[in-house]
Amino acid sequence: MDEGNGELSLENRVADGEKQVSPVRESRLAALRRADSVLQGGYSSSGRTSPTLLQRSNSMNTEKAQWSSSPQSGVSSPTTRSRQSGSLRLQGSPSSPRSDLLSWSHSPHPRSPRALTPESALVESRGSPRFRSTTSGQLVFHQFTRSGTFSKKGRGRLLKKGGTLFFVVLFVWFALDWWYLSTFEQPAPQFRKNLRTSQANNNELSPEPDDLWVEPTQNTTWLPCAHQRLEDHIPPPSPENSTGYIMISANGGLNQQRVAICNGVAVARLLNATLVLPTFLFNSVWRDSSQFGDIYEENYFIDYLKDDVRIVKELPPELKALDLEAIEAVMTEFDIPKEAKPSFYLNQVLPLLLRTRVVLFEGFGNRLGFDPVPFDIQRLRCRCNFHALRFVPELQKLGKVIAERMRDKHSRWGPSDDEFHVDVNKYLAGEKVQIRFAKPVAKYLAVHLRFEMDMAAYSMCDFGGGEAEREELRAYRAEHFPILAQMEKDGQLGSAELQRELGHCPLMPEEGFLMLAALGFKRGTRIYLAGSHMYGAETKMTILKSLYPNIVTKEDLLTAEELLPFRNHSSQLAALDFLGCALADAFAMTDSGSQLSSLVSGYRIYHSSGHAPTIRPNKKRLAILFDSNATIEWSFFEERVRKLVKETKRIAVRPTSRSIYRHPRCEECMCKHDV
Repeated sequence: MDEGNGELSLENRVADGEKQVSPVRESRLAALRRADSVLQGGYSSSGRTSPTLLQRSNSMNTEKAQWSSSPQSGVSSPTTRSRQSGSLRLQGSPSSPRSDLLSWSHSPHPRSPRALTPESALVESRGSPRFRSTTSGQLVFHQFTRSGTFSKKGRGRLLKKGGTLFFVVLFVWFALDWWYLSTFEQPAPQFRKNLRTSQANNNELSPEPDDLWVEPTQNTTWLPCAHQRLEDHIPPPSPENSTGYIMISANGGLNQQRVAICNGVAVARLLNATLVLPTFLFNSVWRDSSQFGDIYEENYFIDYLKDDVRIVKELPPELKALDLEAIEAVMTEFDIPKEAKPSFYLNQVLPLLLRTRVVLFEGFGNRLGFDPVPFDIQRLRCRCNFHALRFVPELQKLGKVIAERMRDKHSRWGPSDDEFHVDVNKYLAGEKVQIRFAKPVAKYLAVHLRFEMDMAAYSMCDFGGGEAEREELRAYRAEHFPILAQMEKDGQLGSAELQRELGHCPLMPEEGFLMLAALGFKRGTRIYLAGSHMYGAETKMTILKSLYPNIVTKEDLLTAEELLPFRNHSSQLAALDFLGCALADAFAMTDSGSQLSSLVSGYRIYHSSGHAPTIRPNKKRLAILFDSNATIEWSFFEERVRKLVKETKRIAVRPTSRSIYRHPRCEECMCKHDV
């Protein structure tokens, strides 16, 4: 023994010419023998039958006992001493089924076959129920292949190989998936083309939804009552006793002018003033010289509102001669904030009116807010919009003609239009009896396609026409919207992609009609297309007619002689579109921010008592649906569109600060009745 380190020397390990083997080495050799017996199918490498596990254990116990009784056993390492004490305990303890569990070393680290001691192998062979139910070869196989018996190095090799194989398979899967999807990836125009093909193939095979031509059911009915005045209503003063005269020069098209008129009536009532019949400014975009009397009935307007506001056709002679600019009696749209509160007019406009006796609102539009406004003033705005402003008889007559011809049996609708259709009574036995039923009156859908060039330029959006389209719209902005063009040049406006993501861009015509197809409108649906000249009309109309061949405009329905009096008068032609949409069985818009769409929608709500459905798209969510799904299936697209539109068709009262012309369902305009 080496006195310096307290360990056995080589000379002390050899006695009687025989080499002594340590228990640790013997345990490792035993584990290798067990592995060899498994790999060789129960046979040793010499061809002889290998001893059983029990025989090996008995042999190792004998050798272990000899080693323990030898003189060297008193000098051993701490590991050897612990194993010896464990062996002594096992030899002195009774054998029981649970003895292996009690004596097993509960180390947190799994032991490898090389670390197994003969005692632990003997305990598992004798006490384990698995050993008693299987052969020794099966036991060794299960013991050797347990995950807990592998060494760290072995487990590392397996994990490394398994992880490499996993990532290789994952990479191959992603590569095949990318290749498969790339064969279907398409740009947005091609995507819309494929959707059109799917719609043509599938839309006619499915029935129309039950709620396609009706508004959602409701427990409350709203009926028009803006014509009713309050019991304590105070009539207006005479022009001589009023605070002065208010003049209005409205700008924009028909619908902007209509809003300006109703707001002017409300301001005149608020200030206790007399209103001069509004005039319309000539606009460089619409280029229409029409005035109030060319579109609305003047006398009817004055007489209907006589109990609310005194209205005269012109100023008194003594005020006509005044230079309004010289006396600072002109207020432009820059002097009045947008959607100003009533307090602004009482504090800023009324003192000026009392001093000058006349005030001119030039370019007066959305210059009166909707909340907070007194109840009687709010009801007066509804009374003006829904009752007092009545189109001249010539426009009303042609508007009815448009609605009648959309429902008639003209050859333009195809040869399938017949007064009767034949059906077979399936409840009669025997011979089949044919019964003739009168066909219901044809329905038509009106669509306001807000896609004129001025709108396309003002929206700052990209409509897929490439650089040529962008240059054309940029030049139009520079000529007609110089302030907007300068802001674009200075980089103060967001990109076209951002505008579309925010929902500020109107739907393109193809997108709007794909939305209608997804809602369930059949290919043969009669569609009245409202709006003036469509931007890129020739190409886009070809696409739209491939989807719905029964698309018509007022120019298709009316003769040249009927349209002749209204040529070059865009506001009067817009009035025909207004009537054609208001009288339709269903109305759809592609831009919910359009004034015509807003006014028509409110008109239909007010006068139809909830029986005239209106389709309002969610532009922001539809844009995401169109732009993000180049491989979308038609059935999924149809489901998503119907869900989006259904949300916008829910009956709701007017939200705070929203237009009362678009949302008349409130106590100021309509009366609520529980069903």
